[in-house]
Amino acid sequence: MPDAISETKPIVWTIASSDSGGGAGIQADLHTFNALGCHGCSVIAAVTAQNSTEVVGYETISPALFITQLNCLIQDMPPAAVKIGLIPDAELLTQLANWLAQYKAQHQFVVIADPVLSSSTGYNFVRQSTLQIWRQQLLPLVDLLTPNIHELALLSNLSQQNNDAQAQQLLQLGCQAVLVKGGHSTEANTVTDQFIAVNSRFRLKQPRLSTTHNHGTGCVLSSAITAACAHGYALADSAIIGRAYLQQALSFSYATGKGAGSLQPHGWPVSPDFFPQLQHNDAAIDDNFCFAGITAPLGFYPVIDSVQWLKRLLPFEPDVIQLRIKQGTAEDIEQQIAEAILLSRDYKLRLFINDHWQLAIKYGAYGVHLGQEDLTTADLAAIASAGLRLGISTHSYTELLRARQIRPSYIALGHIFATQTKQMPSQPQGIARLKRYAALCSDVATVAIGGINAERIDAVLACGVSGVAVVSAITAQQQPEQAFSQLKQRVDQHYAHQI
Repeated sequence: MPDAISETKPIVWTIASSDSGGGAGIQADLHTFNALGCHGCSVIAAVTAQNSTEVVGYETISPALFITQLNCLIQDMPPAAVKIGLIPDAELLTQLANWLAQYKAQHQFVVIADPVLSSSTGYNFVRQSTLQIWRQQLLPLVDLLTPNIHELALLSNLSQQNNDAQAQQLLQLGCQAVLVKGGHSTEANTVTDQFIAVNSRFRLKQPRLSTTHNHGTGCVLSSAITAACAHGYALADSAIIGRAYLQQALSFSYATGKGAGSLQPHGWPVSPDFFPQLQHNDAAIDDNFCFAGITAPLGFYPVIDSVQWLKRLLPFEPDVIQLRIKQGTAEDIEQQIAEAILLSRDYKLRLFINDHWQLAIKYGAYGVHLGQEDLTTADLAAIASAGLRLGISTHSYTELLRARQIRPSYIALGHIFATQTKQMPSQPQGIARLKRYAALCSDVATVAIGGINAERIDAVLACGVSGVAVVSAITAQQQPEQAFSQLKQRVDQHYAHQI
């Protein structure tokens, strides 16, 4: 389903070739766009004659009609994102590169390119002239390229180098990011894709599904990524969504002829079974930690910035609180944390300490909450060994999968709405995304955070999270204690009905 129910859908284009068998090409692209809540438009580059066993032949569209399709669509239906697929003609590729150079910056759309150089049935579309156009003219206009390992070697012209060096070459030629598909690798039981950008890199690992019905996997993956970009997801997140969508479609693939069958279009992937394992470059992701669990729902979860606020709220019997002190001398911060932990024991309060994990261990806090930037510097093993619970902030699919690898006690999902309590580099996630994130975390506790107030709290609770964190909904109110009591009562009633 799309991010929100409305009278419009994001417009996405596929600039590719027709598959008369219906399993790949623009046919697969349009199925995928529709399944992911987008309106798909098509610019046909060539018409192929193919079925499930072979490509018999193809004819390209005339250059005049090709450019007319582009100009006609841009006048009335400009795209949020564009997918480029099979364009087996040098003149059409040159036209497209020139057209993109003129219109991409003006209309600010994302370009995802799947450089189809051969069909899955073995038909070869490679021409040296088209490879040169890709390298010199198209790559500088591409936001994300999705080659398989053979296409990567051909486009980089570094067949003797490893995948990383080949991808770096494509980045140097102007492409913003590369997702190297691992479906053609020699791994027997696993498929590993590599996402490589200037400031980001990670691997996506999934079980290799045992099916012969896999026609059009490259088309489906790239068009799913394009649809996710059209919904406003970043490139890295879109690659994860696309990979999960492909795994889902493969799981329900079906026979269509004597050869490889087709993928079954489905809606937005939400099951953890379809999402990949994310492997980052930092060591924390590869270690097996065992953090103490959370047996009761976190429920109403205030976030405060001083021990003075804690003293004001304790008489109203909070179950859990996060102490997030961002200002003060080291001596003052330690004094406040020590006092807060001592008070938490007297009141049987589950107290999480934000950031200051050493002090949380030293004074025996219930738990620690860390941001993404802290994961590479904090001693996660020490936190786990001390028996403390761990919460981790996330703001995207990429950060969510990274957090899941650490297996924390809970994952914070945010920021859901615009917030004034801190500067956020990411955009508000909204209710629709929160539902998806919560579904992906069905095996771990979750807390929604960011801009949640009395008017929004019921919609947030309906998303299936284990707790709701609030800041200004209490601390910015004229009667904070009354606001605390009223909101806590509503949240407690919600979770009482779930038992």
